[in-house]
Order: sequence, then structure tokens, then C-alpha cells
Amino acid sequence: MVDRLSYFLSLLEKDPQNPMVHYSLAFEYYRAGDKEKSVHHLKEYLSLKEDEGAAYRLLAKCYEEMGEYTKAIEVLQEGIEKALKHNHPSMAQEFRDWIEDLKGYSF
Repeated sequence: MVDRLSYFLSLLEKDPQNPMVHYSLAFEYYRAGDKEKSVHHLKEYLSLKEDEGAAYRLLAKCYEEMGEYTKAIEVLQEGIEKALKHNHPSMAQEFRDWIEDLKGYSF
């Protein structure tokens, strides 16, 4: 049986503009510990599709784990706008709280 990463990479070859394939690859790369590839595919996903917030959560998590706190905050701020636009106030609040936590790290 083909592993999930190989499966999504084969789908990407067939349709490189498919946003959900990029999101799926980002998630699989994150699970595999490859934050850089996860970030790449999340950026591709966000360039192809308007997201309601979940992709911003994963992207911010990658940046936070990479020690790039300023980028994580920028992503979360954009995520707040999208969450509110799509009527997800609790997600927006989660992101606001996360930003406050990130501000505690030295930059």
C-alpha cells in the first residue's frame, strides 16, 4: 500500500493547482516533522484558495515550532480576519490568545 505522502505527491503531479492536495501535503509533511515543506505547501494552498482559518492555525504552528514567532503572529493576524469573515469568532479568539502567548517570547 502506498503511504499517504506518496499518494498526495502523485496527485500533485496530476493536478499541481489543486488546493486540497497542497493542504493534505502540508499536513503530512507537518506530521513527518518537515516544517519547511509544510510551510511551502500551506503557502501554495493559501494562494489557491481562501481558507476559513484552519490552514492559518497549522502555518502559525509551523512557524512557532521553527522559532519564527514574528511570522507566526503575522499569520495568526491574517487568520483572525479570515475567521471573522467566515463567522468563526471562537477561532478568532483562539488566535488572539495565541498571539498574546507568542508575544512573551523574545524576538
